Amino acid sequence: MICFCAERFPWRRIWQSSGELLLPGLSEMATRALLYRRPAEPATVLVRHGSQFFTVRLRRHRRARRYTLRIHPTDREAILTMPPRGTIPEAKDFANLHGGWIAARLGRLPKAAPFQPGTVVPLRGVPHRLVHRSGERGTVWTETRDSGEKIICVAGGVEHMDRRVHDFLKREARKDLQKAAQLHAAELGVRVRRISIRDQSSRWGSCTSAGSLSFSWRLILAPPFVLDYLAAHEVAHLVEMNHSARFWRVVDKVCASVTRAKHWLDTYGNDLHRYGIQE
Repeated sequence: MICFCAERFPWRRIWQSSGELLLPGLSEMATRALLYRRPAEPATVLVRHGSQFFTVRLRRHRRARRYTLRIHPTDREAILTMPPRGTIPEAKDFANLHGGWIAARLGRLPKAAPFQPGTVVPLRGVPHRLVHRSGERGTVWTETRDSGEKIICVAGGVEHMDRRVHDFLKREARKDLQKAAQLHAAELGVRVRRISIRDQSSRWGSCTSAGSLSFSWRLILAPPFVLDYLAAHEVAHLVEMNHSARFWRVVDKVCASVTRAKHWLDTYGNDLHRYGIQE
């Protein structure tokens, strides 16, 4: 539907002082989001550092106060967050100014380990080699060879191997996290309403005041004491929705491996993001 207005709409005044006038039927947040949109903006910018070129993904955020850069560990790309009124030329200048930082951080990422035959994947912290079993029925299961080597067997076409391993690991993660979360919830006298398993890159878990917990499936790759700590951490937020001293006392009450798990994540956590991705 196309609408016409007899009077000139004061877009410039709204842009300069968007709090003075809200569009009918929209909240202030929605109005600001609409006004801060830029038509036909590029999704990425190209950055050159020496003889290397890097694609940097652009992302606007209404709460951003400055330009910031981060590396997405699974997508293996740089992401530049822009403030609402930032401009593309400013974003390009900022990205080019930090080209050396982008090159260094991307260069330090662990080598990718795609879910293909022969790849060694840690399951609950124990190395398992992926083996394709095209002539057998079923989906994914684990075995131990006579030599003692642990393997993850994947049936069916090799073109489905990546998806099937992903699905298997997510199921295992959900099973372990549900068990651990329910155990800690019972100890603390709180209720977990829902558990979601995702591929979160910026955090290992999260919690809402409504009792919904979300975890990264990659925790199934870590030793069990790490997964248990993350489950305890998020369940403890149902008692204290903060990271105060009281919160950490709650975590310590139900988890004996807090220091050990935090140290493991600081040392090896980034390595978990290399599994199941392509170079």
